[in-house]
Amino acid sequence: MVKKTIANLSECSPEVIAGLRLLLAGKTLVPADELLTIERSLPHGHVQAVLGFMGRLGMDTLLSSRPCRQRDLVMAMIAQQILDPSSKLAVTHLWHTTTLARELSVENAHVNELYDALDWLLERQSRIENKLAKRHLSQGAVVLFDVSSSSCHGRSCPLAVRGYHRDGEKLPGIVYGLLADSEGRPISVDVYPGNTADPVTVPDQVEKLRGRFGLERVILVGDRGMLTRTQIDMLRHYPQLGWISALRFGAIRKLAAQEAFQPSLFDEQNLAEVTSDDYPGERLMVCYNPLLAQARCRTRNELLEATEKDLQKITVQCSRRVRKPLDEKEIAIKVGKVLDKHKVGKHFEIRIWDNTLSYQRKQDTIETESRLDGFYIIRTSESEEALNASDAVRTCKSLGQVEQAFRCIKKTDLHVRPIRHRNEQRVRAHIFVCMLAYYVVWHLRKTLAPILFEDEQLDEDRWTRDPVTKAQPSSSTMKKKRTLQSAQGWPTHSLKTLWAVLGTRCKNEVKMGEGKTAAHFMQLTEASEFQCHIFDLLGLKP
Repeated sequence: MVKKTIANLSECSPEVIAGLRLLLAGKTLVPADELLTIERSLPHGHVQAVLGFMGRLGMDTLLSSRPCRQRDLVMAMIAQQILDPSSKLAVTHLWHTTTLARELSVENAHVNELYDALDWLLERQSRIENKLAKRHLSQGAVVLFDVSSSSCHGRSCPLAVRGYHRDGEKLPGIVYGLLADSEGRPISVDVYPGNTADPVTVPDQVEKLRGRFGLERVILVGDRGMLTRTQIDMLRHYPQLGWISALRFGAIRKLAAQEAFQPSLFDEQNLAEVTSDDYPGERLMVCYNPLLAQARCRTRNELLEATEKDLQKITVQCSRRVRKPLDEKEIAIKVGKVLDKHKVGKHFEIRIWDNTLSYQRKQDTIETESRLDGFYIIRTSESEEALNASDAVRTCKSLGQVEQAFRCIKKTDLHVRPIRHRNEQRVRAHIFVCMLAYYVVWHLRKTLAPILFEDEQLDEDRWTRDPVTKAQPSSSTMKKKRTLQSAQGWPTHSLKTLWAVLGTRCKNEVKMGEGKTAAHFMQLTEASEFQCHIFDLLGLKP
């Protein structure tokens, strides 16, 4: 028998060998690109996660009990604010780069429709906030309130007024106040002109709590610049309305001078409750934190040195101006700018005469202030039976959760700025959209905490740890940040990078065949093991 070698398959790839087997079996093979064609791939996993989680939170029924075009547009704007904050015009373009618009059937939305949807949302703001209050507030609840500000571009919006803006930009701005529950979950937001002082916003919140929300008995927590003596006197007219705040440094210095408390007694303790005739019907909790004392001392010394350095420059300038000396008014203006910049003018003795400037530190005022470094005093109207001293301090410190909300809204995740709306109502609606987006983000952070850089034990330990000392991250959180892995071995992320990971799961538009007989269908990218874990944490099916 004669054997003839036609081909040697030993050097062929497994794919080629598999194809030859199919041919020898009588199968007909065609190129893959002629059988299946992927016409388009759109990122879908992050959209699926956010919309699915919003559905679990009941955001759709929160906006409106009945489905409508405006509700879908607002849902899409909230989701877009979470995934990739952009202007309303940019949103209409970005919706075509993911499956977000298709999932909510708003692919053909025009930017004017988005503006109309904002008007629709603003009309429903009170009802939506009432629903949130019914969900998360009850009689006797603790409510947190604080204000922040953001710059506005343009001059036509009547709310955009120059004032004290925390952005640090020399632009007109707006002020907005956020009302949250005891855990920092947002309930309501109000927008004010940019020159509105913090205390002016308090009566609106009292009226809202007692009127719209129907809560006679609540404990309002605000910072020392908001709950001033005038506002507290106003709150006294409502016997069932409690409050917690803190004293300004001038008041603390006065109490120390009156010997209401002795700083030397805090060598072995960090919390003591005192009373004062200047604060009738109030409880005062004196707290001492040595780490805070060190930080304040360091900051004061740095500001004193910076002030002396700038004053020395003015002194040199005066000595050089021989032909045209500086008069007292010109020197005073320059000195005033320096003192206003560093805010420690009370610690300097300034003398100006005949093109001459002299200055020296007031050691007595510096020493008096340094003795009170690390001290702060919490004040409250609540009785000992209702709230002990430690819990009063903890409750006041929980106001930091509203500050965290502002950081998220302004800087890290939602980017409320830049505000370019010209219409007052649109500005209010834009801020409300950001608040609703933060409502979703707040729950997302709690749910996804195991794979985020979040301290999962922070809330659990809040009512058991020392109320005065700074909260320290748990050992598990420190390990998570050090190893960049969760306790289960998953990589840790921020929300932004997590959306990028989920976005690699695409929805593909596939065409099979050619011509009139071609079939079209959608196919999802197979979810990775980590993506399945994320969906599992969210309570969703991938």
